[in-house]
Amino acid sequence: MKTILFFITVLFFTIISNAQQFVNKAVIEYEVSTNLKKTMSNDSWDEMMKDNLSDLKISYFNYTFTDNKSIFKFDRWSPKTRIPKYLKDADEENSWYFDFNAGMMNMQKQIVGTNFVIVDSISKIEWKITNENREIAGYNCRKAVGKIMDDVYVFAFYTDDITISGGPCSINGLPGMILGLTVPRLYTSYIATKVDVSFANAAEIKPITAKKTYDFKELKAIFEDKLKNWYSDGDQKEEIQRQKNMFLWNAFL
Repeated sequence: MKTILFFITVLFFTIISNAQQFVNKAVIEYEVSTNLKKTMSNDSWDEMMKDNLSDLKISYFNYTFTDNKSIFKFDRWSPKTRIPKYLKDADEENSWYFDFNAGMMNMQKQIVGTNFVIVDSISKIEWKITNENREIAGYNCRKAVGKIMDDVYVFAFYTDDITISGGPCSINGLPGMILGLTVPRLYTSYIATKVDVSFANAAEIKPITAKKTYDFKELKAIFEDKLKNWYSDGDQKEEIQRQKNMFLWNAFL
């Protein structure tokens, strides 16, 4: 009888120790990689610049979360990145704050040298979850395909071991945390390199303040009006439209 009780006890504690451990606060580091040369136009100025740039723009961002609130912002550059300062400024200034309890987001985006603060409800993304899996930063992740801004597809890998429904930039809405993300039309990927569950500074997770804020609809109308003045005739019509699209997608990602 004692032997049976012993094995039952051992089995019980084995099950408990192997039970799924959910993460509700952490700091997640992402490596963000953009093929900068592919985002550039083929005019003579850009072609000349390409010779002096690294093929990839690589940086590291931190996603800090606790109490179902999060902030995603720049941490550092990879030493492999060789680009001029004006191509770094936006990455260093941009930040995304989410309050999933209130259903609100607040993000700062530097666009053409000016910081804009957007305050709006959290955007809804259309997702289709697949059966494909991969491991990222030690977590088993499942693939999902999403569509943002009407026709821009994003490919995400999320884990339900991390309970917040977030991801890099403004991408969210899956039943767990996105640890891998690719946006092909912006030639950019986000891959989690580590998840630190021992630390999450709640004081760091706060919205950006500004005298003037915008909602998505208001700011999009302003940008679209400005883009009407871009030259769009002649042989470069398709390329100029591509540049316009990437400008808007980057502004609201």
